[in-house]
Amino acid sequence: MADYLQLRNEVELQLEQQQQQQQDESKKKKMKRGNTRLASLDVFRGLSVFLMIFVDYAGAILPSISHSPWNGVHLADFVMPFFLFIVGVSLALVYKNVQNKVKATYKAVIRATQLFLLGIFLQGGYFHGITSLTFGVDMESIRWLGILQRIALGYVIAALCEIWLPCRTRLEITTSEKYYMNWCVILALCIIHSGLLYGLYVSDWEFRLPYSAYSMLSPHDSHIVYMVKCAVRGDLGPACNAAGMIDRYILGVDHLYKKPVYRNLKECSSSGYSHVSGSQPPWCFAPFDPEGILSSLTAAVTCIIGLHYGHVLVQIEDHKSRLYHWLLCSFSLFGLGLLLTYAGIPLNKSLYSISYMLLTSASAGITFCSIYVLVDIYGYKHLTFVLEWMGIHSLGIFVLVSSNLAVLAIHGFYWKSPDSNIINWIVTRFVKK
Repeated sequence: MADYLQLRNEVELQLEQQQQQQQDESKKKKMKRGNTRLASLDVFRGLSVFLMIFVDYAGAILPSISHSPWNGVHLADFVMPFFLFIVGVSLALVYKNVQNKVKATYKAVIRATQLFLLGIFLQGGYFHGITSLTFGVDMESIRWLGILQRIALGYVIAALCEIWLPCRTRLEITTSEKYYMNWCVILALCIIHSGLLYGLYVSDWEFRLPYSAYSMLSPHDSHIVYMVKCAVRGDLGPACNAAGMIDRYILGVDHLYKKPVYRNLKECSSSGYSHVSGSQPPWCFAPFDPEGILSSLTAAVTCIIGLHYGHVLVQIEDHKSRLYHWLLCSFSLFGLGLLLTYAGIPLNKSLYSISYMLLTSASAGITFCSIYVLVDIYGYKHLTFVLEWMGIHSLGIFVLVSSNLAVLAIHGFYWKSPDSNIINWIVTRFVKK
């Protein structure tokens, strides 16, 4: 009897060792698989970089692809949500196995700070455009927010959600249960955004422009002050929305974007950018930041939605199941976005309205699914290798091309006169035609 019990214990011990060995091998395979880059995500990032460059340089020639002046969406209005969505998917892969939450938080904050400071350097006004060889910025008028700054804010919010909020107390738990707090954060951010956008009272406000913009002023006058009449609540127009008011109070009107896209509206476009007449409302020439504080809340929601797609990627290994979850979520968000649009919430990038956020996030999800099928399932990488390379080097391309550093470098080589250069030739013949 004793021999039988000893033999049974030995067999059980061997089975446990074999089980442990299989689990270790499975973990090693998953870790190895987690260290490899997801080709479709790089391709999607590269596609977003390409679209950004395309709409930036071709938008002056083809206004239909440039940013919508206010309500509505054009091709350019999908670029920012695509980047934010990709940030969320990437974070789910980076922080899928967090061992030290404090250390992971420190790294996320440092990364976001670096992106934020780089954005201020590139888009804060230090460089004076592709037709100028000068540089430098007055700290009294530096722009604090921009594209990289918005990505940095979305990055750090989504990273904190991924590091601190998942429920890790039980082993057998579904993805929706494990990350339900992320959806609570999404709901909270949407409520705060809508509450402030529709609930804040916007009083009359003023801004000033230098006298050089007004031929009627004498050289002794340094600035002229213009008053914008509002005294409303819940207005979603360019002049009297709560998003602009929050930026003016917190950041200061002099630190906002000087050439907002709503200047292309019919009531503003006839006046140009440097002359003010009585026929145009004064707000046409007021600064407004499309990457402002309030709109960054719903922009961060796009990152958190991207987290969900990344969670599906990490938790589910079957291609068919992944696509099912992604497409279900995408079409649900798309339908909800359309419903809100018909209910009266406009598609507006500058305000990053909830309907715009849902529709563009859904579009990002559908685009990602299409690229995933093409690249990771069917393996057509030879068709997208250029976009994949652009995705891997996206930040460098953004710095050199999208921020015009490469263009400025080329502009510095001229023939006899600074105006005799290839950049000025292209601008005068095609852009300002």
